[in-house]
Amino acid sequence: MTLFARLASDVQLMFRRPPRQQYGALCYRVMKKSGEVEVLLMTSRDTGRWVIPKGWPMTRKCAHEVAMQEAFEEAGVRGVVETETLGAYTYSKVLRDGVQVICKVQVYALEATDMAKNFKEKGERRIEWVSFDEAAGRVREPELRHLFLAFKQRMADRLSAKVAKQIPEVKQIPAE
Repeated sequence: MTLFARLASDVQLMFRRPPRQQYGALCYRVMKKSGEVEVLLMTSRDTGRWVIPKGWPMTRKCAHEVAMQEAFEEAGVRGVVETETLGAYTYSKVLRDGVQVICKVQVYALEATDMAKNFKEKGERRIEWVSFDEAAGRVREPELRHLFLAFKQRMADRLSAKVAKQIPEVKQIPAE
C-alpha cells in the first residue's frame, strides 16, 4: 500500500471512529502580592506543542479526579479541582501503533496549592506558568484557546464580585 493510500485509509478510519475520551486540568494560581492569575502550560512529550495536563480515563476515578491525577503526574501540581467541567476541546493524536485518532478532552479547573519537587514525568516536559493571553497564544487547538479566554473572563468576574463585597455600602442621607 502506498503512503498516500495508507494516509487516506487512516483519515477515513479516523472520521468513522467516535472520539476517544480524555480528561484534563486547567491549572491556575493566584499570585499573592499582585492578585494576577497564571495558568500552567507544558509541552507534550511527543510533539513538543503546548498543552495542559490530560490523560485517559482511570478505573474507579471520576473525571475530575483523573484530571487532578494527571496534573500531579505530568506537572507536579497539587490543588483543589472543581467537579464541574469548564468545557471540552478536541485534538488529533497518533497512537503508538501509528493510528491517528480524535480525542475529546473534558477540562476541569484546578487551583494549584503546591508544586511537588518530584513527580512521575519530571524532566520530560517544559512547564511554565503564564498569563491567560500568553497561554491562548501558545496552544494550537482553537477550542482550548477559547477555554483559556472564557476562564480568564470568569476569573475577572469572580475578582470583581469579591472586590464589590469588600466595599462598604454607602448610606443614603435623607434630604431635609
